[in-house]
Amino acid sequence: MLANGELPRGVALVAALVFGVIGCGLGGVLASMSPHGALVAAMVGSMAVLSWQYSAPPLRFCATGWGELDTAVVVCVLVPFLGFIVQAQDFVGARQLALAIVPLALLQFAMLVAIEFPDAVGDAAENKRTLVVRLGTGSAAKVWMTATLAAFGWLPIAWRLGLPGSIAVAGLIPFPFAVLRLARVRDVYNPTAFERVTLGAVALLIATSVCELVAALW
Repeated sequence: MLANGELPRGVALVAALVFGVIGCGLGGVLASMSPHGALVAAMVGSMAVLSWQYSAPPLRFCATGWGELDTAVVVCVLVPFLGFIVQAQDFVGARQLALAIVPLALLQFAMLVAIEFPDAVGDAAENKRTLVVRLGTGSAAKVWMTATLAAFGWLPIAWRLGLPGSIAVAGLIPFPFAVLRLARVRDVYNPTAFERVTLGAVALLIATSVCELVAALW
């Protein structure tokens, strides 16, 4: 949208500033309500900095190939731990949470790579050097496949390390769909199939998250 001039850059900047202020303000409210206020404040601050530096200088992670990891850490690591810390009186369940979110972080990373395939030309034009732009389609596809398989491969390991078996098994439910999507890896070269690639990656992350959540509640 920026490359085509459909969204003025000034609008994007103002929106980022407004939502950044709102987020930090709400983070302050959470810190004041939590028994671990200092830790909550530190996490909210970290999330704000990492989120802003995704596309803003001086770090601009999206232009260095670190944007995918940056986003996965914020969305699938810091957000769940923030929710945990705000509510928990102690840190007894932190280890199980850490074991459970590893596959989600990997799937988030894989999803970000997947949604970059259709945007590679526009990203390159805007000097947004994502992994797909930096590595090329073929190598980036291998990264996408490896991260996806690692997500599900982690669950048996997590079970041995203390993750409840019900959560580990539930997290594996979407694995057949993952295999089906990876078997069609050639879709990353076919513009008419880009929608299948991106929607499939998004669906995997959502489905696995929901399966783990239902198992945890059950």
